[in-house]
Order: sequence, then structure tokens, then C-alpha cells
Amino acid sequence: MPRSERSPLLLAGLLATAGVAHFATPRPFDATIPRGLPGTPRAWTYASGAAELALAAGLALPRTRKAAALATAAFFVGVFPANVKMAADWRHRPTPQKAAAFGRLPLQVPLVLWARGVARKAEGRS
Repeated sequence: MPRSERSPLLLAGLLATAGVAHFATPRPFDATIPRGLPGTPRAWTYASGAAELALAAGLALPRTRKAAALATAAFFVGVFPANVKMAADWRHRPTPQKAAAFGRLPLQVPLVLWARGVARKAEGRS
């Protein structure tokens, strides 16, 4: 299978893994939820996990891939505040944890671009 055909499935796998993690071990995700959001952090953790699973399913199906890829790009932008909160909260942790938290911030850019690229390729097939 050519790399361009694997790309949406790899992105779907990344989202599915993250989505399952939100349900399997929700506590670390709860801690990243910005305090200003209404409701409980656990509700947001589960909602974002469910969104990741839904996006993964949409990316896996060629028929829904373009819409799911665009929604995935928006999702990656939308969860950025949680990554900022994590970096701020972890700024005094040991260096490896601090590096992981701060490393997530610039990682959002290639994730958004990856999702947009999947959408563009899916558009060419429609």
C-alpha cells in the first residue's frame, strides 16, 4: 500500500489509541482540562475520547474521510488549550516530563497539517 494511502489509516490509529486511552486511564487527561470549561473534567475527558474515536472511524472510511479529516484538524486546534495548560502545570516537574509537556505544543502544527493533507487527498478522490 503506498504511503499516501496509509496516511489516513495511521492518523486514524493515532486518534483511536488516544481515544481509548481517555477511557482506560482518564485521570491524566482530567488534569489537562482548563478550569474555565463548564462541567467536570471527567466529562470533558470522556467527550474528547469519544470524539477521537468517532474521528478515527470517519478517517478509516473513504466515504467520510474528507469531512473527518477536516474535523480532525479543527479538533487538534481545539485541544491546544489543554496542551498549554499541561505545559504550564508541568513546568516544575522533572526535565523529561517538562520536555514532553512542552514538546506537545509545537507537535499540534504537524498534526493539523497532516489532517488537512488527508482531507486534500480525499477531495481528489471524490
